Amino acid sequence: MRPRALSALALGLVLLVTGCGDPGKSPEKAAAPPSASASPSPAPVTKPSPTHTPAKPKLRPLPKKLPAGLHRASGSKGVALTFDDGPDPRYTPQILAQLRTAGVKATFCVVGKQAKRYPELVARIAREGHQLCNHSWHHDVNLGRRSPAEIRSDLERTNQAIHAAAPKAPITWFRQPGGRWTAEEVTIAGQMGLRPLHWSVDPQDWDHPPAKTIIKRVTGATRHGSVVLMHDAGGDRAQTMAACRHLIPDIKRRYGIALPR
Repeated sequence: MRPRALSALALGLVLLVTGCGDPGKSPEKAAAPPSASASPSPAPVTKPSPTHTPAKPKLRPLPKKLPAGLHRASGSKGVALTFDDGPDPRYTPQILAQLRTAGVKATFCVVGKQAKRYPELVARIAREGHQLCNHSWHHDVNLGRRSPAEIRSDLERTNQAIHAAAPKAPITWFRQPGGRWTAEEVTIAGQMGLRPLHWSVDPQDWDHPPAKTIIKRVTGATRHGSVVLMHDAGGDRAQTMAACRHLIPDIKRRYGIALPR
């Protein structure tokens, strides 16, 4: 027998005796690798806690009728001209120029934010002999329905802005925006030395009617002692300016123009 054949025969006998593993046992299966398509379990999502929004202060009911004590007349035979919502750099100087030409005085019901923004106009109003009236800080039509502390704070803040511009100017009056007065507001204003100034003639110029309509409404409703409400700010007041060029000299001639007292 050839040497190569003898070597192969010997190797076979050795394998037969010893085996390649334990008899009767299958080799352990290797652990299968994780599937590539399997995704890890998502981490639990923590929902943010809802943000707590403080409730707005509840407004007191608006009274069914205006409170007592409002001034709706000038206190003399003359007509009081009042201009609300200013000062405004476009229109307030125009009204001041018309009043100076006619040689008459008016009452300017100024908004605190506007007074702070245009202090030079507030100073000019006072310097030219016109009256200053507190008209709330930012024209809050619901001011009278708020708490007494809020009402007082608003009026004080507005007075401070007016006096910062015109330190020596008296602030005689307060006018509630929109005429939505409450008794509490009248009381607090009185405690601060402010008299409640309402009106008797409202041409609704805030709604931007034509100048002819404003003239017709004012002329038809004005009498001796009337308090006329108009606006020198709060929007486009070009029609009011045009109407006043007729109304100021006409009212002066027919009734006279005077500051409320």
